Amino acid sequence: MELLRRWLTGIPAYLWSGWGAVASLCLLLAAWEAVSLAWGPLILPDPGATFGTLWHLVADGAAWRELLITGQRAMSGLLLAMALGSALGMLAGLSMTASMMARPLVTVLLGTPPIAWLVLAMLWFGANDGTPVFTAFIACFPVVFIGALQGTRTLDHHLKDMASAFRLPWHMRLSDLYGPHLLSYLFPAWINALGTAWKVTVMAELLASADGVGAALAVSRSQLDMPATLAWVVAGVLTLLAVEYLLLEPIKREVERWREVV
Repeated sequence: MELLRRWLTGIPAYLWSGWGAVASLCLLLAAWEAVSLAWGPLILPDPGATFGTLWHLVADGAAWRELLITGQRAMSGLLLAMALGSALGMLAGLSMTASMMARPLVTVLLGTPPIAWLVLAMLWFGANDGTPVFTAFIACFPVVFIGALQGTRTLDHHLKDMASAFRLPWHMRLSDLYGPHLLSYLFPAWINALGTAWKVTVMAELLASADGVGAALAVSRSQLDMPATLAWVVAGVLTLLAVEYLLLEPIKREVERWREVV
């Protein structure tokens, strides 16, 4: 209860600290409006037309339905990558040999374009949920793995020796020593993986699914409906921003409160 109360009371200050992000979004909208006026609505519809279309999609429930489908697929792939990538990365970080052996494999995974994994997934899983989930997982896994490995490898050995010398209980070592340090590496990796999972899932749906935001984009593209296309893009971006800044960032700030003491 104390954690929830502190998190809720900190939301106003956190939102106020985001005025810079709001200002940058306003500049983006202004630039969007200027380009629309210069090139015309056939090339780039103005923000008013785009958000008007988005409002209709939200009002009739189509936006919520497709966003929920895409979100479920993206989160499935992301959670798998977080679980396996974090666990295997920490295990590899415990051994220099394992770290050296894992490095070229991670490089291969990072260097392989997501579209290549998508083609393979289409051959393996067909046009079902397995394709976007697998593609999101394989794109996020190396990002999380590297974060976990670096967090484990950079743990201060002097602190570990001190904890052993003072016979610090294992739960205190986990909560006060190992946990905060690892999370300072894992949270940025998870947030980065979140964006990757969302983008890759939409791309997979665009080519290999009959529902979701990607499929809706494919339909609007085939109909040359620019306002609807941009509306779906904006819906996806706003959803991603809401998850990151209203959920993950406050949790990250709470977890890293120890930095304020230091």
